[in-house]
Amino acid sequence: MSAPPSIVVRRAEPRDAEALQRTFASPGAMAGTLQMPYPSCAEWARRIQDFPSGDFLLVAETGGEVVGNLGLHAASRSPRRRHAATLGMSVRDDWQRRGVGSALLAAAIEIADGWLDVRRLELTVYTDNAAALALYRKFGFEIEGVHRDYAFRNGRYVDAYFMARLRPRTPVDRPTPARGLRKSTKTDRKRTHPTHT
Repeated sequence: MSAPPSIVVRRAEPRDAEALQRTFASPGAMAGTLQMPYPSCAEWARRIQDFPSGDFLLVAETGGEVVGNLGLHAASRSPRRRHAATLGMSVRDDWQRRGVGSALLAAAIEIADGWLDVRRLELTVYTDNAAALALYRKFGFEIEGVHRDYAFRNGRYVDAYFMARLRPRTPVDRPTPARGLRKSTKTDRKRTHPTHT
């Protein structure tokens, strides 16, 4: 069995509209998201064109074919939530469990951690999507709660988990004393406040 071609992650462009439409036309990909049946290529072209400039719409391409996508969005325009971002991802049915989701998530986390200073990455995933749950856990996401009857899908309400990943703290994140300052010692305190005998 030959190895699958390499997966390249890049920003989406208007020419990708047809590929995104094909992804969401696949039943599994559509069922795992909030997308509606019978997606329109024109609608996806408009979405790509109108994507907010501060957000990222990434696609995974292999062998010249786009087979997955990921949106990375600011969680809020409030300055008190500027440290958080949300993501949503989809992989075409025939390319699931072949490394596409991992490539997209790794790229999104690199952008969030290394370039956007995102402390919290948040997502929702249906509770019955075992493959997606395993993937998100592999990348450090943890379940923080359950949204009951979160969405209407195929004639019934389904629950979803709310998951988040906190960026691991690094020495850069930890506060350090101002340069030239050090903790005072017992000897220092004696010098400052001498005792009289």
